[in-house]
Parts: sequence; C-alpha cells; structure tokens
Amino acid sequence: MISEFELLADKVERLAELVHALRLEGAELRRGTSLLIAENRDMETRMLHAHERIAALLAQFPVDDGADRADV
Repeated sequence: MISEFELLADKVERLAELVHALRLEGAELRRGTSLLIAENRDMETRMLHAHERIAALLAQFPVDDGADRADV
C-alpha cells in the first residue's frame, strides 16, 4: 500500500515538474512572439516608407508616350 502511494507521489512530482517546465516554455514563447510582432511592425513601416520613396522617384521620370519610337 505504501509503495502505491510512493508511486503516485512520484507521478505527481513529475507532473508538477512538467507543468513548471511547460509554463516557462510558454512564457518564453510569448516573449519571442512579442518580439517578432514588434519586428514585423517595424519591417512593415520600413517597407511602406521605401514604397513611398520609390513612388516619389518614379513620379519624377518623364512619361514615355511611345511617340519617339520609330515603327519597326
């Protein structure tokens, strides 16, 4: 009877250790996710600014209407 309680106590202890490890892992994953979300937002902002700068540069080029080309 005592050995059954010892086995049960060992299982409960292993379960508690596993729960603790999983909580730590979950917290680490949440921190990592937060960092990636912030990095993604930063990249989106940088891409938007780059797009705006490229659009502004393209707007400075003359429009080619095809009139200067000789028929081939």
